[in-house]
Amino acid sequence: MNYSVKEMEIKTSRLIIRPYKNEDFFECFELMQEKKLFKYLDMSVMSLDEYKRLFNWLIESYNVGFNEDFKYSFNITLKDNGQHIGWCGIGGLDFDHATKEIYYLIGKDYWGNDYAKEAAKALLGYAFNVMNLNEIVAKVHPENIASKKVIENMDMTYKYILSGLAKEFNYSNGELLYSITKDDYYRVTKKN
Repeated sequence: MNYSVKEMEIKTSRLIIRPYKNEDFFECFELMQEKKLFKYLDMSVMSLDEYKRLFNWLIESYNVGFNEDFKYSFNITLKDNGQHIGWCGIGGLDFDHATKEIYYLIGKDYWGNDYAKEAAKALLGYAFNVMNLNEIVAKVHPENIASKKVIENMDMTYKYILSGLAKEFNYSNGELLYSITKDDYYRVTKKN
């Protein structure tokens, strides 16, 4: 079978993680209007037209195969009512496309419920078991304590502080880089 990310659907105890659909647009746009969400990210609140271009690009990205230079983002919804609460994804680092990172964002109204932890762990399993990746990294601003906890909960190991990146990637200089290999992931999940 020739599997595509378009068929992906991950169900956890409380969440559904799946590719975006056109009908998700306005709910996703609304969530992305909260300025506090971008405190540690290299992006900010977008206009409707800007977000529409990004949203169309997100959907188009599902046409790129696992063996290509991909960057996927997925919708996170609550299983019990279908409410959009955030997104998570996997793709090449902006400054090193061969290295794949995991990322996530949960809307402010849903903070404190461990949704990011639940989604990230599920997506990590998908990356190793279905996408067959050998290593996943995550980067985080040192002051983003909540995100650091999510990363550490995925049993990722701290590697180093990013530095010396080209000017166009300056926003990542000073961030902490974490990593987990497929072998380490299987070793940890076997223990638990």
